[in-house]
Amino acid sequence: MSKKNSHVSETPATQMLRRAGIAFTEHVYDYVEHGGTAESSRQLGVAEHAVVKTLVMQDEKGEPLIVLMHGDRTVSLKELARQIPCKKVEPCKPEVAQRHSGYQVGGTSPFGLRKPMPVFVEAGILDLERICINGGRRGYLVGIAPAVLTELLGARPVNCANAA
Repeated sequence: MSKKNSHVSETPATQMLRRAGIAFTEHVYDYVEHGGTAESSRQLGVAEHAVVKTLVMQDEKGEPLIVLMHGDRTVSLKELARQIPCKKVEPCKPEVAQRHSGYQVGGTSPFGLRKPMPVFVEAGILDLERICINGGRRGYLVGIAPAVLTELLGARPVNCANAA
């Protein structure tokens, strides 16, 4: 089931959580290239709906932003753009996402970002009891209360989920 280590080496994400006094659990799994949340949820025995992916996107001006989405859903880019509001939203290329976030794609956390970016969270995530979200490296999730997303990151709720 879940490989639980008592402690995994620090990342900018875990440093930020610890500094803020946020309690979190650590969940290590064997990273699989292009396995995504389906693979991490399977290995950890967690519902994919409660595994939150961190997506680095950009608006029509090339300004970066973060979207937090259920693992088993996709982002409606049109609906997201309408709610933010902006003209257009698109995913960043992997090398651009890495430059903005400071994290390797597949290991992107919304915590401890290289540069500040607005964070948007699918509203349904905030209704969950507990979520798993990337802890700042591939094969490493942290378990937290969803309220941390709005309280610590100032994440703004949006409704832009599509069934995957």
